[in-house]
Amino acid sequence: MTIKSMPMGMYQTNCYIVDSDNKQVIIDPGVDAVPWIIKNVSNPIAILNTHGHFDHVWSNKELKEKLNIPIYIPKDDSFMLQNDPFGQNIPKTTADVLVNGDEKFNIDGFEFEYILFAGHTPGCSVIKIGDSIFSGDFIFRGSIGRVDFPYSNPDDMKKSIKKILSWELASKDYIIYPGHGDKTTLKNEINSLKNWLHYI
Repeated sequence: MTIKSMPMGMYQTNCYIVDSDNKQVIIDPGVDAVPWIIKNVSNPIAILNTHGHFDHVWSNKELKEKLNIPIYIPKDDSFMLQNDPFGQNIPKTTADVLVNGDEKFNIDGFEFEYILFAGHTPGCSVIKIGDSIFSGDFIFRGSIGRVDFPYSNPDDMKKSIKKILSWELASKDYIIYPGHGDKTTLKNEINSLKNWLHYI
């Protein structure tokens, strides 16, 4: 498996292309992501949104039209693709697959899993592919997603942090590819996550 990334737009939102056996999924195609994506895919099979914020989904519509591939998004964030709650004049589109909580998928042998960690948004999720986690705006290196936006929920974020802290009991580590900034690992973020529980 290979992973390419590029920060997009004024918020430097990380867009990822994950390739396995010459099949690619595109994760969080933000502002002006299309030229880079088109240049770096040969057999794209899906667009995966970790959540519905405009800087993570901006290029959904254009990519879907150019590549004719489905859009996946957590169902509780799907309204953001149409309603533009932040007034950014986002190109509106409709998801093809509404992910219901924790759910596993297999597209022609390409396996990935959505895991719900609500708080930053109602449907905020990570996408797990092998030992890699694409965390969107749930976990960053040394930080977490904001919970003071419309539709954010601090209580849900606390529950989500406790949920992922339970993974500490597992022997293996996970590489975290966040929606902004540099990659990290779950083990490296354990203390930070525990501390954030006291500040939310």
